[in-house]
Amino acid sequence: MQKLELAKTVDTPQVSFDPTNGQFHVEGESYPENALDFYGPVFESLNQYIEMTNGPITAHFKLSYFNSSSSKCLLDIFDILEAFHSVGGKVTVNWYYQVEDEDIKESGEDFADDLSLNFSLVSFE
Repeated sequence: MQKLELAKTVDTPQVSFDPTNGQFHVEGESYPENALDFYGPVFESLNQYIEMTNGPITAHFKLSYFNSSSSKCLLDIFDILEAFHSVGGKVTVNWYYQVEDEDIKESGEDFADDLSLNFSLVSFE
């Protein structure tokens, strides 16, 4: 399985997933014209990893903005991680937010409330 690398653009975040160590990163702003087209390879990569191994996944989300269609795709990613967790997979989620960004913090809290994953809110300046 190959490493997934999606470069950051004006309207899409940088996304990387390294299957050798289970490190998954999403960073930047997410408001692509077609979120499903952008996030499709992400879903595929995570599902392929889960089918091939029971290794741990550590997911890092450091978003400064995302629109509603991206929010739906984030929920889909969390559903994939939740399903893996429900069959014994080890998943850790780190949701980063700037200290003064209440919207991103609250989004993380909302996601965390809906999940049974090990979900940490991490502030930074």
